[in-house]
Amino acid sequence: MWGEGWVVPLGMSASLRDVTLRQSLRSSLGGERVRIVVSNEYGGAPLTLGPVALRQVGDGPARAVRFQGEDGTVVPAGARVVSDPLVLSVAAGERLEVDLHLPQPTATAGFHWDAQEQTLLLQGNAVGHGTAPVLQVLQTRAFVSGLWVDTGRAPATVVALGDSITDGNGSGIGTDQRWPDHLSRRLAQRGVAVLNAGIAGNRLLRGGWGDSALARLERDVLGHPGVRAVVVLIGTNDIGFPGSPFAPDEAPAALAELQAGLRQLVTQAHARGVRVMAGTLPPFERALEGTPLEGHHSPGKEAQRQALNAWIRQAGVFDAVVDFDAVLRDPAHPGRLAPALDSGDHLHPGDAGYRRMAEAIDLDALLGPSAEKVRP
Repeated sequence: MWGEGWVVPLGMSASLRDVTLRQSLRSSLGGERVRIVVSNEYGGAPLTLGPVALRQVGDGPARAVRFQGEDGTVVPAGARVVSDPLVLSVAAGERLEVDLHLPQPTATAGFHWDAQEQTLLLQGNAVGHGTAPVLQVLQTRAFVSGLWVDTGRAPATVVALGDSITDGNGSGIGTDQRWPDHLSRRLAQRGVAVLNAGIAGNRLLRGGWGDSALARLERDVLGHPGVRAVVVLIGTNDIGFPGSPFAPDEAPAALAELQAGLRQLVTQAHARGVRVMAGTLPPFERALEGTPLEGHHSPGKEAQRQALNAWIRQAGVFDAVVDFDAVLRDPAHPGRLAPALDSGDHLHPGDAGYRRMAEAIDLDALLGPSAEKVRP
């Protein structure tokens, strides 16, 4: 979480007390039992949870989620907890809602800023209540960091690692139109889950909006069960932030540094038997033009993007490459997003662009020669 002086607002109160957070989740694969993961990994004090409940959207009452048989629990600072299993038949791609009551003053130590979802901040303990006074409608998430679904099979997983383009900025709110959502629908037919580890503002080499991609690789990618492959789309902010309102006094990242960072990511993934598919960086000429955040693009930054993309395509470092640049660029102006695929800010694709990105991924190249083994 950043302070009040940061270039964009938090979008959530820095402290919460006696409120219920009602947040949306989406399963990747179906199964008969689920667990909820609650994170206090960035908290400096224990997190006290009141009752927690889960409901299938539009289908019946909420079900209590318990921790070691109890309603509520305390999550130590720097830790996370996993709920008891809840017997619940969930379909692939199904949307769920989780209610979380925070009875005590609670600092929002860790949160998901660009959730592309509506979170309801409800008054008091509204867990399981169909209607309750709404204090605020948010587009951020907090504390609930995972949904575990027991598929009855050995896990097979692909992780999407990236920045706001992976996080889905510019896609429809609450409609699951991010490119990892589309990829999830394709891979569900093969029994492979897709986890979205995109963080808006994320960078390969430096932290700020979340830990850097390299710093969080172990936790957010390699630490998940059954990871077969990771799709990496990172570097746009390493190139775009320096000299912009996001990092006005920061020197540009050197091409050699970005190459070394990506090589290191591949080295660590391969040591764990995980394949790496790299995405080329989409064009971003005119990015955030006419807003207080303008300055992401320049001719020098465009030259660096082109050089990094050429290296990604030609270096032979990765197990596979998906050319997102070629998919999204305007043929008449290759430095820009195609108008039909642009969300409107000239940096992030819209729903149509995200769908094209997922369609461009070769599933066999992503999963490798043993892909047949994970098909149910």
